[in-house]
Order: sequence, then structure tokens, then C-alpha cells
Amino acid sequence: MSLFSELRRRNVFRVGIAYLIVAWLLLQVADTLGPALRLPEWFQSGVVFVLILCFPLVLIFAWAFELTPEGLKRERDVDRSQSITPQTGQRLNFAIIALLGLAVIYLGLDKFVFEHEHEEGVTSSEPSIAVLPFENMSSDEEQEYFSDGLTEELLNLLAKIPELKVTSRTSAFFYKGKDVRLSDVGRELDVDHILEGSVRKSGQKIRITAQLIEVATDAHLWSNTWDRDLDDIFEIQDEIAAKVVDELRVQLLGDLPHAVTTDGESYALFLRARHSISQRTHESLLRGEELIDKALEIDPDYAPGWVLKALIHSQQGDVGARMPKEIAPLARAAVNRALELDPNDAAAHALSGDLMISYERNFADARAEFDRALELDPFNVDVLYHAAMYYTFIGQPEKALPLSLAARERDPLFTANYAVLGYVYSVLGRFDEAAEVLRERIALQPDSFGNYYYLANPYILQGRYEEALELALKERLDGFRYTSLAIIHWYLGDREASDAAMAALKTKPDGGWDWQVVQASAVRGETDQAFEAMEAAYENRDSGLQLILGDRHLANLRDDPRYEAMVEKMGIRPD
Repeated sequence: MSLFSELRRRNVFRVGIAYLIVAWLLLQVADTLGPALRLPEWFQSGVVFVLILCFPLVLIFAWAFELTPEGLKRERDVDRSQSITPQTGQRLNFAIIALLGLAVIYLGLDKFVFEHEHEEGVTSSEPSIAVLPFENMSSDEEQEYFSDGLTEELLNLLAKIPELKVTSRTSAFFYKGKDVRLSDVGRELDVDHILEGSVRKSGQKIRITAQLIEVATDAHLWSNTWDRDLDDIFEIQDEIAAKVVDELRVQLLGDLPHAVTTDGESYALFLRARHSISQRTHESLLRGEELIDKALEIDPDYAPGWVLKALIHSQQGDVGARMPKEIAPLARAAVNRALELDPNDAAAHALSGDLMISYERNFADARAEFDRALELDPFNVDVLYHAAMYYTFIGQPEKALPLSLAARERDPLFTANYAVLGYVYSVLGRFDEAAEVLRERIALQPDSFGNYYYLANPYILQGRYEEALELALKERLDGFRYTSLAIIHWYLGDREASDAAMAALKTKPDGGWDWQVVQASAVRGETDQAFEAMEAAYENRDSGLQLILGDRHLANLRDDPRYEAMVEKMGIRPD
């Protein structure tokens, strides 16, 4: 008997075919589960390696053994007259047909269901792109500010194209310095193209390399290198934006946006200032202020420079580097100058609105600023985020929700927005969705202060106090933890534990917890104490007071005339 006939008689071919179909199906499952379960990059390769390794072993096993009524036996020990190999072959035929049926079903689902779902998603309805941080190729590590700054400027320029979905800075910069596959980046950011490159700066000379990559195929659609003077940086940005639009076949409804130009030296100082303030320390903000002042001395008509100066002053007030009463007029003067130079600067309008609600308590005029910012740049994540906060503060969460959801879509790793979205869901009584969003925030930034304080809230509001207690005990920031414990223990009927947490909250040496005292006092029915803390929050400009209209912990206060008096004093109901 020939070798081919013997292989056929022993069902080796059938076993091999069945194995290959099973292996293919397993690879499809692995390809789906790997990203969903965030398995390591080597998982898929490991599955392929094991399946390839096992293939010859399965064939050898099929050659050497035979299934008999008494079980598996070595082929040489089987009496041919009693062999059931033909019956086994028939069963394998049925198994192969069944497996082929499963494969056809999967291909059908992949083609007509999964692909259809993808078409309904954001990525296929509009071209999408992430701009990854350009690599600093300069010998001086301090030039990092320039490569990061160029990345952010390109990102902002592309984000002004309404027909193009651009992932914002927080999400894009999450991958800086990380060895990740572009396919993983594309999946996690829900984009189908990636722009990356490198920057080398030496004095007034720059070399910029950029390349556009299609995520699905890992194909380089376009790449280019520029060797220019620093003053040419804006032309390069415009060229890159134009090439991206051309390669992605974006059908523009308006003109292609262009970079705002300035003197090359002033621009370098602007980028250094922006890089410095990202650290949000007293020293970094002071250094940023010095740098932007030098940039504006060179070019006093550069509107983005004035926006940055206003932002620096605003952040100085946020972190306590300077008193709010001192920096508020400085920030206002800077943002007004920016709007004089460029009335269509969306960032300037959004920052103007933020100053109105954070320092000036002018909620009525703030609405016009946020509406104008959204009109000018409806996809800017900072604009969406601050507008969502504004509508939350003025008691219109139904308007805040779509803005916050849009911000998450554009910047899925921007964790500050998750806190706003979770709060909005809680105000709307959608507690399960609030908890889900806030758990996503913890997964993205597990060590962030406030994580478990925020997450405990929807559980408290649902009356799930034991679960809320477990969460509150994990909170890292003492003031937040004491607030949650004072409220939860009160609802659980443990007055002594609630008193202890309340006492600890009031004696926090770092201060700044007036609003949390309001929350806990309101829940505990200590109305006078709650309003005393509310007055202190007003005088100390505690930002938590802006939540007065939506905070569900204040239910015991809303029938008291002092509550409406504070709402009136804040002017937080612009209508």
C-alpha cells in the first residue's frame, strides 16, 4: 500500500484538516479576547507558536494511534478485521463539516455584523487620526519642549478641521516614551490613522520628519523631511496638515486652517512656557510666566501668547501660588488682549468663560463665551470640558451630558472629564452609569486623588452604604475620605464613627474643605453648621460651591431661605 493511501486510511488528512480549522477559529477568538482582556502583546504570538508546534504532533498521533471499541490503541496492535477506522473517518467528515459551518458563520458575522457595527461607529463615519508625541532627536534633552510643543500645535491645527476626528493631547501623550504597537494605539484611541515623527533643533535650524500611518495595514501612506530655519516652522505645520487632509481624502466644507504665525524666537519661548506650566507647581508656573513675558516682548501681537499668559495666572490661583484676588484681574487683562487681537480664538473665549465662573462669579455672561467657543471650535476638548462644567454648575445637566460625552470621545484618556461625566450622571439619577464611568477613571489613573470619593457617591445616593463604605476606605486624600465616612456612617446609624470623621474633617491642617463640611453637615441635619461652612466657602472662593444647584447631598438645605439667598448671591442661575 502506498504512503498516500496509508495516510488516507489512517485518517491523517482528515485530522490535519480538522486541526487547521480549529486552530483558525482559536486564533480568531484570541484576536478578540487579547484586546478585550488587555492581554500582553506576546499573547497572540504565543498562541500561534503553540498551534504550529502542536500540528506535527497531532499528525504523528493520528498516524500512530487508532480509535477502537476498547479505546485508543497503537495502530500496530489493532486487528485490521476489527478496525473501526472507516467509521472514525466518517465521524471526522461530519466534524469537519460542522467546523466549516462555524467558520462560515464567523465570517458572515465578521462581514455583515461586526463590520456594520464598525461602520456605525465614529471611526468609519469620519476619518480619524491620533498625533503621537514627536521624538526629540536633539542632543540636548532640554529641547524636549520643542518636540512636545510641535506635536501639540499640529494636533490643535488638525483638530480645527470639522471633517476630521482628532484624538486630543491627553490621550495622545499617554503613549509618550512607551513601546507600544500602533495597532494597539489605534484600537484604544479608536482611530484609523496615526501621525508620528521626530524633531531635531539646533539653534535656529530645525529638521522635522513626519509620517502618516494607516493602523489597519501598518502601511506608511506618506512621509517627508524638512530642513528649515525656525521661522519656517509654521509653513511646515501647514504643509503637514494639508498632506494629512489630502491622504485621508477629507472633503473640506471650508478652508484649511493655518497656523498662527509669530517670530521664531518668540515661538520657541512660547513653547518653553507651555511646557513649563504643565508641571503645575508654584515654581513651574512662575518660570512659565517669565518665559511668556519674554515672548510677548518680542511679539506683543501674538494672540496665543496672551491666552497662555491668562491661563498661567488662572492656574496660579488654582494651585495657591498667588491669591485669587491678585491674579484674577491679571488673567482678565491678558485674555481680553487675546480677544482684541483675535476675536475668533475659541480657546480665548473658553478661558474667558472659565474666569467668569471661577473668579468673577459672572455666570450670566459666561454662557455667551462658552457658546461662542463651541461655535468656533466644537471639537476642542478643553472647550467641551469647560462648557460641560458650566452647564453642570448652572443646573442644566441635560446640556452638560452631550458635551462631556463628546469630550470623552475625542480624548478617551482625559480623566478629569470622567469625574465631570460621573457627576452629571449622578445629578441625572443615572447612578449605575455614573459608577461605570468613575470605575473607568480609576482604571485609567489608579493613583489619582478623589477616585474613591467620587465613586462612593453614586453608591451612597442609591442607599448601598456598605459598598460605599468599602470604597471610601480606599480613598487616598484624607479630606475626601473623612467626608465620605461622615456621610456613610451617619446613614448606617453609627453616630460615633460619623462624629469622629466629621471632627477629623474640620481639623484638617491644610484647610480648603469648606464645601465638604457643607455636604456632610447637610446630610447629618446640622443646618446652621452647613450654612456657616457655605459662607466660608463663598469667602474663600471654594470651587465646590459651584455645585450648589446639583449636589444631591444638600436636599435638607433647599427649603431653607438661606439656600436661595446663597444661590442669588452667587448669580449661578443666569436665567
